[in-house]
Amino acid sequence: MQEIELKFLVPESRLKGLMRQTHVKSSQVTQLAAHYYDTPDQQLAQAGIGLRIRKEGDTWVQTIKAGGDGIAARLEHNAVLDNEQVQIMLDNNELMPDLTIYGDTPIAAALADFKLKKLAKNLTRLYVTDVERTTRLLTESNEDETDNCIEMAYDQGEIIHGTDDSLRKAIQEIEFELVSGDLDFLFTTAKTWCKRYKLCLSTVTKAENGGLLINGQNHSPAVNANLSQLQIDKDSSAPAFIRAVVHNCLLQILPNSSAIVAGSIDDNHILQLRIGIDRLRTALKAFADFSDEINPEWLPILKQTATLLSDYYQLAYINTQIEPELQACGAPAVDWTTDIENIKITPINTLQANDFQITLLELIAFAMSDPSIEPQTDQLARDKLTKVLSKLYKKCLKTNKKADEVSDEVSVAELVSDDVEVSTDTHDNGQSESELLNQLRDLRYISEFSTPLLSKKKAKKKTKRWLKRLIKAQKSLEQLNDDNQYQQFYELKSTTDANALYGAGWFTAILTDDQSHIDARLAKFADSSTFW
Repeated sequence: MQEIELKFLVPESRLKGLMRQTHVKSSQVTQLAAHYYDTPDQQLAQAGIGLRIRKEGDTWVQTIKAGGDGIAARLEHNAVLDNEQVQIMLDNNELMPDLTIYGDTPIAAALADFKLKKLAKNLTRLYVTDVERTTRLLTESNEDETDNCIEMAYDQGEIIHGTDDSLRKAIQEIEFELVSGDLDFLFTTAKTWCKRYKLCLSTVTKAENGGLLINGQNHSPAVNANLSQLQIDKDSSAPAFIRAVVHNCLLQILPNSSAIVAGSIDDNHILQLRIGIDRLRTALKAFADFSDEINPEWLPILKQTATLLSDYYQLAYINTQIEPELQACGAPAVDWTTDIENIKITPINTLQANDFQITLLELIAFAMSDPSIEPQTDQLARDKLTKVLSKLYKKCLKTNKKADEVSDEVSVAELVSDDVEVSTDTHDNGQSESELLNQLRDLRYISEFSTPLLSKKKAKKKTKRWLKRLIKAQKSLEQLNDDNQYQQFYELKSTTDANALYGAGWFTAILTDDQSHIDARLAKFADSSTFW
């Protein structure tokens, strides 16, 4: 069967109020003692599979979870075990899962890459969980006399290392699982609780947390964009296409967001989350007319979130990456700690904001909704994509030409004698380059989303070459933009710390050397024929 659930972390400030709503007369409290199994090198975890044997009240249940959409849905198979046999195995320290029960089940496909006999021999208990679960059913009657039903489960406890019980990790989370009825009821209910108790979405499973404990890690590594997970076909309708694109963006956004709300301050989590949001914003703007269900309120919230993340990331990156590089070249040390601490809104504050969490919920609901009920379901995405790409491509060429013209004016001014006044505006050049960077970035993301539908088999090399040149042009302008901002940071810092003058001068020198390199890459991009 497929389970559909949403998981949230509970902030300490809202815990008491939440507990009052979970511990009502109709709620049930169950002690859950679970044993999680994998190979010593965690082959199951790497395949996205969780395998456990858990005592649920007086019953022992073997459960395997795998696959799904990577967001809220997963395949799940539960098998009730013989209590007496389990107890005998426990007494002999021989409790192990039985993999033979999955032969004719939907979960078999997830295990197809494993030789089950060999896998069974290599399984070991890696960690256990000791959790108190409080459950409550939330129901609503439909017009057709059927019930929408959700199981709300609040879990509090800990994960314990399988061979060293001094190593532990706390669990405090709430889940909403759709038992029956409409998907809309799940999201409407989750949004209500999210607003009331400032809950934060998390995609981190207990199995993943157990793996982190075993590996001595606090958080999983940052997740990059993965276009191989973009599930579309040549005949995708416009509504189906935009849902697949949003889903692909969420696969990057949610794991990185989950790590940050759980306490990560890793630069890579912040960077990849911001990139994921940028990809999503580009898609929502470019494909706004692909679906009638896109909420225009999503974009300003996503833009604000990306801006706040960028403000923090730039300073953090200077402190952790650029400063060590400059000091290795002989630069005097510059302390950015106070600057970072003075940022009022940190990444975790940004993501805990209710409007962002509600937006994530609405985006997940949109990605999981049925595209066939939309009026545009008869419109093929590929018929609309060519127009979108052509329009933005022409904008890029026009902006590039404008930037060249301004650059030429600046060059002429530099050749004129100091006592001759020439009207030039280097600010215009900076604006043109910034505008071009944004357009190239948008064109890159849209092209990457579109290639599965528009790229022809015989022209794969041409498509790759075009994308490669586009990405090189975009990255070179991006580096120029970053270097310019770093130069400004060091310039401003030098007013209170003379040591920062070295960094300001360093980036000034880099900026003067960048332009010829950028011009060459932009010229190659402009000369390339498009793939659509």
